Amino acid sequence: MNFVESMKEKAKGYQNRLVLPEGTEPRTVQAARKLVDEKIAASVTLLGDEAAVAACAKSVNVSLAGITVINPLKSAWLDDFANAYYEKRKAKGITPEQAKSDISGVLRFGAMMVKKGHADAMVSGAESTTADLLRAGLTVIGTAPGTKTASSCFVMELQDKKWGSDGMMIFSDCAVIPQPSSEQLADIAQSAAKSCREFLNAEPVVALLSFSTKGSGGNDPAVLAVQEAVKMLTERKPDFVFDGEMQADAALVPSVTQKKAPGSPVTGKVNTIVFPNLGAGNIGYKLVQRLAGAGAYGPFLQGFANPISDLSRGCSVDDIVTTAAVTLVQAGKK
Repeated sequence: MNFVESMKEKAKGYQNRLVLPEGTEPRTVQAARKLVDEKIAASVTLLGDEAAVAACAKSVNVSLAGITVINPLKSAWLDDFANAYYEKRKAKGITPEQAKSDISGVLRFGAMMVKKGHADAMVSGAESTTADLLRAGLTVIGTAPGTKTASSCFVMELQDKKWGSDGMMIFSDCAVIPQPSSEQLADIAQSAAKSCREFLNAEPVVALLSFSTKGSGGNDPAVLAVQEAVKMLTERKPDFVFDGEMQADAALVPSVTQKKAPGSPVTGKVNTIVFPNLGAGNIGYKLVQRLAGAGAYGPFLQGFANPISDLSRGCSVDDIVTTAAVTLVQAGKK
């Protein structure tokens, strides 16, 4: 069973509830139909004006039977959501009127559905930007306890099963934070470890990468940032194995690890990689995808208090279904 199939099966077993804010977007409506028909979610809610959602569904020959449609402007939850959003943001200078206006937007309304427990997960991005989704997630849901950082990961499915966990690895962060601080790198490592457990069903073994191994790169600021992140992680005493700073070969190839980082606890076991910055992460996953013929699934957002996911605006219907399944898995078994 490959990654996509395993996520769908897991989501079917969890039976969590999904909200799709872009209810007037044709691919999203088609994906909602598939998610209901395949019983990947316990319920699927589309947001938008009822007539507009119905017209969209008709245009792609999709029945809305079994799919909930909510217009935020007419919802019985609107005032409660607006009050909750105002209380959360009033210190930033927001007015009650602005709070109601903001929460009426489908992204923030969907995020508040998740925050308030009316849904377990949210997926968006077929027509909205990543920045808009992240803004809605951070202002409404916020980050998970113990982290201040929202980030992302890719699940890499390699043809050679000797790598990672039976050929599966987590690469993080490849999509969100351009130049993470040491504290953010430590947060990313913890979130990536959680993603490893959720997606790979494996105990995480994390390597924090650099162009340096154990000080070989001298006092370059980029090296020092990773070293400081490792120190912070050590102080936090997380429940997973990790090491750094390490070059990629030192992290992955046991004979090189023994030469450059003898006695490392991650020797021959790394299944989760934390890149020092977005440039390295984005280039790294694309090189592995193209040169090694690896499957690259994601980016999946991590570090939020409740699960939300972003989509490429060029996504297919099946991409939406897959991302929804993964996000529903992130919500956990209730």
